[in-house]
Amino acid sequence: IQNDRLLELVDRNAPLQEAFLVADDILRQGVQGISELITETGDINTDFNDVKAIMSDGGTALMAIGRASGEERALAAAQQAITSPLLDITISGAKGVLFNIKGGHDLSLLEVNQAAELIRQTAAPDANIIWGMVIDEEFREQIEITLIATGFGSSQVAEATVEARRVEELDAELPMQRPFDKTDLEIPTFLRRRKP
Repeated sequence: IQNDRLLELVDRNAPLQEAFLVADDILRQGVQGISELITETGDINTDFNDVKAIMSDGGTALMAIGRASGEERALAAAQQAITSPLLDITISGAKGVLFNIKGGHDLSLLEVNQAAELIRQTAAPDANIIWGMVIDEEFREQIEITLIATGFGSSQVAEATVEARRVEELDAELPMQRPFDKTDLEIPTFLRRRKP
């Protein structure tokens, strides 16, 4: 997770620890989401074998959660789920997708279809798509979509990791810092810098 992406999610004047709490919460949601995919009983169940089937497609995996309420909530939740807030990557072209829709008793067939269609259109045409659905009493007027996508083409992975590579290149260009030695203080700075 690139810390620079936090600037887009958190107020620029927010304390550093508050920004890291946002990143931690997103990671917590990811772990919780995968756990619920495996353990939560729903009207259309997903389980460990479904996660295993999608993950066996290999490569980079994207895990995201989308939540929305109000009008067009299904499309809004699906749109959030197909993009990751801390990474510059979408599920576009994914060969394997597992998603779970959670809503209250007001969740309609049309909403499930809208969300599923948006996800299907974004993934690769021949993608292995597995989905589940859970009705939860606590989800009144709200929809949550948990999604795992894998099997991205090398171009999508390359685009997503450009920033990480740039940071690695900058690190390689920076001079190596030597451990501090008190005896070095007796040598003038310009001479110390010439030392190999």
